[in-house]
Amino acid sequence: MSFLTRELIKGQRVILASQSPRRKELLSMITDDFDVIPSECEEIVPDGMAAEDIPLCLAEQKCRDVVNKCNGNALVIGSDTVVILDDIVLGKPKDKDDAFEMLRALSGRAHTVVSGLCIYYKGSYHISSGKAIVKFKPCTNEELWTYIATGEPFDKAGAYGIQGLGGLLVDSIQGDYYSIVGLPVKKLAEEIYDILR
Repeated sequence: MSFLTRELIKGQRVILASQSPRRKELLSMITDDFDVIPSECEEIVPDGMAAEDIPLCLAEQKCRDVVNKCNGNALVIGSDTVVILDDIVLGKPKDKDDAFEMLRALSGRAHTVVSGLCIYYKGSYHISSGKAIVKFKPCTNEELWTYIATGEPFDKAGAYGIQGLGGLLVDSIQGDYYSIVGLPVKKLAEEIYDILR
């Protein structure tokens, strides 16, 4: 049913609460007609929250912030993605050394990527997530430093972009590839279909 969402969503005002180029590209699989209003809220994670719940919490915060800006007169989509290794969330690296430490920790191991999703429509919030297990191949320090030198890791959670050169570091994927990129587009299409029909 998710493919039918492209027809069902026509005529709806759709707002993406993110200026991520990757999320814009993925949303265009569902609709070419949407506005981008990035959330500017302060992201607050409650103490003790489980790592896998963090992206759902942040996606909802972003969605609610943008709903308040547009007076709720739209279908609003918020999303947030986290990379989790040993129950620790790996954010965007601060510098080259931080990127190296993250990538070295991921090398030869499996980690979890979760993309939280929050959709607002006509007074209701719908929250879900997409998930994948990503296993890195064993990487040499030379490989990691060469990848870091491309500059790609610095705006990416976990210091890699699977849809770019970082895909060369990956051995296998189980689960939703698009959640790793930043928007669980199949889940999004299914949720929107259920909301609108």
